[in-house]
Amino acid sequence: MTEFITEKTVAEYEAFVQGHPKGNFAQSSYWAKQKSAWTWRAIACRGEDGAIKGTLSILIRKMPGFGKAMMYAGRGPVCDIDDYATMDELFAKAKELAKEYHAYVFKIDPDIPSSETAFTDYMLKYGFIIKSGGAKFEAIQPRYVFRLYLNGRSEEELLASFHQKTRYNIRLAQRKGVRIEICGKEMVPEFGRLMLTTGVRDGFVTREPQYFADMLDNLGEHARLYMAFLDEPQEDGSVKAIPIAGTLAIHYGDKVWYLYGASSNEHRNYMPNYLLQWEMIRWAVETGCRVYDFRGVPGDVGEDHPLYGLVKFKRGFGGDYTEFVGEMDLVLKPFWYKTIEKSTSAFKEVRKKLYLIKNRGK
Repeated sequence: MTEFITEKTVAEYEAFVQGHPKGNFAQSSYWAKQKSAWTWRAIACRGEDGAIKGTLSILIRKMPGFGKAMMYAGRGPVCDIDDYATMDELFAKAKELAKEYHAYVFKIDPDIPSSETAFTDYMLKYGFIIKSGGAKFEAIQPRYVFRLYLNGRSEEELLASFHQKTRYNIRLAQRKGVRIEICGKEMVPEFGRLMLTTGVRDGFVTREPQYFADMLDNLGEHARLYMAFLDEPQEDGSVKAIPIAGTLAIHYGDKVWYLYGASSNEHRNYMPNYLLQWEMIRWAVETGCRVYDFRGVPGDVGEDHPLYGLVKFKRGFGGDYTEFVGEMDLVLKPFWYKTIEKSTSAFKEVRKKLYLIKNRGK
């Protein structure tokens, strides 16, 4: 039996998603608040005992100028990955939404490793197509990530498992006086400034500061803004705290995700990013999490790749390289799918180029 989630059942829905091994913040009602420009609908499938056995959170957005909608279930569904009967019921209910909102496509990118070929076969038989790519971060959610499985280890055991250079850099940051604080919205403007610096330096489009402030409001205790400071003596004898890096992390269910990271062009040799990662990992340990997720990395790349440094940085913490099955589309209106997907892709490329031109030198 399937049903749409209502105000009366959202608490039960949240308890299920947070308690399930496949639970993900992108499937939560909290994340739906963050994506307020989208319409949120969620589906639950119940067993014979009346308990929820599977869920699917869907964000729906009308595509400007086309009159059709995209449906997107980030990291869904949440259920046992071999329970195809439950997935059949969830997807059937999603098709009802597709008719209601005149959707041209239903997109998902499940939290399922590519090694689970039986799941991929099921999705293909259902009618989904698997989109290529993901190695260059062109997908909605990263297809390739590093995940650190904590397995109940203590902080001391985890530190010992890191690469020697990673441990050295964590301690170097501490010796150089880098100080990490958990901050509120008062530091969002500084974090936004650092994000802009990082985006221009590394060639990607960043969010406006208000987006990060909203995240702290909408996710509440599930989100943390970590900032790295250096205390610099001033001529008048006072000390000024200089923000040199920052991260945004989300804790949900049995996982902590490193969602956004930023750093200044100066003081990078103080290794604040290593110490920031360590503090977020400590949060995962303190809250009894099973997984710390470093999020996106490019596809398996060699040392000559421009993003190899990112891979090396995350690999140093001992995480496992994970490839998900990737983004999958259930095409509902083929003409509109081809037209809108092509138009959207071209718009993103133009937007990125204009953004970098506008902000270069800031």
